[in-house]
Amino acid sequence: MDNEKMTFDDARALIALLERNVTAVLLGKQAEIELTLASFLAGGHILLDDLPGTGKTTLARAIASAISGTFRRIQFTSDILPQDVTGVHVFDASRHDFTFSPGPLFANIVLADEINRGNPRAQSALLEAMSERQVTIDNRTYPLPDPFLVIATQNPHDQYGTYPLPESQLDRFNMRLRLSYPDRESELRLIRESGLSAVRESGAPVLDPGQLRELRAVTCTITVSEPIVSYVYRVVAATRSHPAIRTGASPRGAIGLKATAQALALLAGRDHVIPGDIRRAAPAVLAHRVLAAGSGEGGSMSADAGEALLREIVDTVPPPQ
Repeated sequence: MDNEKMTFDDARALIALLERNVTAVLLGKQAEIELTLASFLAGGHILLDDLPGTGKTTLARAIASAISGTFRRIQFTSDILPQDVTGVHVFDASRHDFTFSPGPLFANIVLADEINRGNPRAQSALLEAMSERQVTIDNRTYPLPDPFLVIATQNPHDQYGTYPLPESQLDRFNMRLRLSYPDRESELRLIRESGLSAVRESGAPVLDPGQLRELRAVTCTITVSEPIVSYVYRVVAATRSHPAIRTGASPRGAIGLKATAQALALLAGRDHVIPGDIRRAAPAVLAHRVLAAGSGEGGSMSADAGEALLREIVDTVPPPQ
């Protein structure tokens, strides 16, 4: 496929390999894996939110290993500095000038582990990178690799040593997903097959960065009819008028909802989006973008409350016939 554009069938075959690899690593999470891959194909950053030890980092590593591009992991701590993330200019005595030493953000896939344990200054270093795919350091702008994807994990806000993510940063994540405890059979299998010193293998890479760009191009060709566009708008608009919500989802959220639905359609083997794709994607794409009514600063809803409210909204907005 070096000199030819990727076909729909080619894209489906690659996606099947990718899904098989990830499913083999994270057991009992088929629905969450499909949503994560949909955001991955749509080009949207992903926030994995739940208790420690439920597989957040495992899922992030499994997706990252599927690409033979560059991968970096950033462990956020309370004393991490912005330059630890973006990089810094270092004086080169031989050249009598400053040279740029890139930080771990310069990779195709960046795993930001326990992002809400980092202080607000370090968190803010990601804003420009996630939105513009570039960083500015000392008035110099450096482009990030293409493709570029941030997969972040965070622990519940009530745990010791965590900082809440600002709304402006939450809005740059296309999707927030919760990974709860596995089902009984999956956890029994994990207990049988795993050990503290053993890490489940993620498998060999199945994509390269060029193929991922082509996959995303195919995703963009999935048909979104005008009634579906109107449906996306009505769902997003409903979040702005709901009495339990102070601030509704942003236009970026509406765009992310459409793009994620296109990817879900491709995962299902369809060349067009149906209302069910919108209904399935809406809680994960929009819940973290709304603020609860009556809340003060930092009034973003919990994952459970936000998803329940979005499902209620989706149920009240009539889909196109």
